[in-house]
Amino acid sequence: MSTVSRKIVGMAVGAAVLTGALSAQATTAQAAAVPLPPTHAGFDYQIGGAYTPPAGVGVVTRDHTASPAAGLYNICYINAFQTQPGAEGEWASDLLLRDSAGKVVYDEEWGEALLDVSTDAKRRRIADKVGTVIDSCRDKGFKAVEPDNYDSYTRSGNRLSADHAQAFIKLLSARAHADGLAIAQKNTSELAGNRTANGLDFAVAEECGQYNECGDYTSAFGNNVIVIEYTDAGRSKACRSWGSTLSIVQRDVDVSPAGSNGYVRKTC
Repeated sequence: MSTVSRKIVGMAVGAAVLTGALSAQATTAQAAAVPLPPTHAGFDYQIGGAYTPPAGVGVVTRDHTASPAAGLYNICYINAFQTQPGAEGEWASDLLLRDSAGKVVYDEEWGEALLDVSTDAKRRRIADKVGTVIDSCRDKGFKAVEPDNYDSYTRSGNRLSADHAQAFIKLLSARAHADGLAIAQKNTSELAGNRTANGLDFAVAEECGQYNECGDYTSAFGNNVIVIEYTDAGRSKACRSWGSTLSIVQRDVDVSPAGSNGYVRKTC
């Protein structure tokens, strides 16, 4: 290679590095500008149906199909890595994860098909579709989004990896921040240490008290952690260790609306 060629290549590499650095700075600045939920606030988890928040609640999560609660910090719930039960037909067939026999892979507990985030091309197509939901959250007046099933790769039979999941969540983070919304890391404590690289602003952790994982989230997110427990024992453990610093609520597993059979809501 001639000296001139080396110089041109060096300039190109330098420009690429600079562009990447500027892009990272822009992403960081964009993330810093989004409004985060208040820490150690009264919280209610209403993804099973919206209702008037109890007294003392300052932060609420509702499904993206619902409207925000007036005067509160509202988080918009999205099933981002899996389909809703029975909603496979809403997705292109090749975007559903399949096994070696061509059968769709399901999260058996909830009857939800896993989305195939194994390639860049598929991730971008899925992110475009999920992105329209994120846009709708913005348009309704939500302040943040909670993309669920970040950990679906652990239920994929090794067909998906943590790297695939993180590459996809970065696309969602960019879309949320472009919309002026904060974005939560939902569960997946093993990836909490990568929250900055993945563009994640706060955490929503189910049963971290029950499974002694709350510290994994606070080590990465500080006190910007919202805890949901589903048992008295889990709530007691979370409240005992984290009740003075984190937002903690116990709900029934079906997160039923107030007034319905099975409704449970307890706090520290």
